[in-house]
Amino acid sequence: MPELPEVERAKRQINEYSGQLIQRVEAVEDTIVFSGVTHDDFIKELTGRTLESAGRYGKVFYINLSGPGRMPVLHFGMTGMLQVKGELASYYKETPKTANKDQWPPRFMKFILHLFDSSTGTTTELAFLDARRLGRIRLCVSPLTEPPISELGFDPILSMPSLEEFKPRVLKRSCPIKALLLDQSFSAGVGNWVADEILYNARIHPEARSNTLTEQQLATLHHQISNVCETAVSVNADDSKFPEHWLFKHRWGKGKKAAQTLKLPSGDPATIKWITVGGRTSAYVVELQALDGPVTKKLSRGKRKAKEEEADGAESDLTALTDSGDDQPDPVLKSPGTAKPQQKRRRTSTSAGQNTRARMPKTTNGG
Repeated sequence: MPELPEVERAKRQINEYSGQLIQRVEAVEDTIVFSGVTHDDFIKELTGRTLESAGRYGKVFYINLSGPGRMPVLHFGMTGMLQVKGELASYYKETPKTANKDQWPPRFMKFILHLFDSSTGTTTELAFLDARRLGRIRLCVSPLTEPPISELGFDPILSMPSLEEFKPRVLKRSCPIKALLLDQSFSAGVGNWVADEILYNARIHPEARSNTLTEQQLATLHHQISNVCETAVSVNADDSKFPEHWLFKHRWGKGKKAAQTLKLPSGDPATIKWITVGGRTSAYVVELQALDGPVTKKLSRGKRKAKEEEADGAESDLTALTDSGDDQPDPVLKSPGTAKPQQKRRRTSTSAGQNTRARMPKTTNGG
């Protein structure tokens, strides 16, 4: 799913249109993705206001608008993304093959902002897409002090705690360290690939219990949480520019292919294994991330080997737009219930100073 670096990229993309008027808004009815607000209310709240700036905290980003009223607070979920008309959408690792820059409105669109630049007299259309409907669109008066952001833990770039504050937060937990990193109430913005990259660079096994980490491991972990996020953000989440020694560059292939592409510091081939930790497929390097001390479940050597081999045969968590998958949204942002198959919905829009107009004859109630 899009994680802190990809969401930071989305924030920067929105900021390219700072100062522009939201002349018109289109939105489709979706009572799952629109949370606590109807698509009609979303349209009315945004139309006619100026986009001042965008901000981010963890995997959540928000748009500051001029004048009185609430601000959009957005979460991509598993497959959310932004797309400008005439351009390909930017996504996690790479843009899905199902994306089409020439199709407009784009498939899986939830809303489109029609932005007017008074200095050039041009209009830009910016869309929010979500194929699997695990993203969320909210409206908040004060995004940083209201849920969901107010319920999140530290942001590795915006609010990283000092090492002395960080250590007791880790040591008081007995869960696997990978599971702790994925907990958004602990470290906001860290998702599956970022957590694996942090642990690989820190040389910590994903199943190591949090309360068993040594002073050196805690110091290294603290450094790598910031380092990995800052490095990815510095290249605008362009994975082609990530360091060659990162696990990210090699984790997507499995078996011999992956083992041969990543080298150990000695120059020998690394052995990449995959296990399930915290409900997520986790990649690690056997030679560099040894497991010392207890794990969540004590397993015999034979059973542990079988567990690792079973995980090695599992699919990567990098899923296509049309896959059903079994990944779940972040714990803090998860909404109850299971998303139902997407159905045809009414799309409406307004221009500044105009009434909402139905684009399709079928009408349904907002939720």
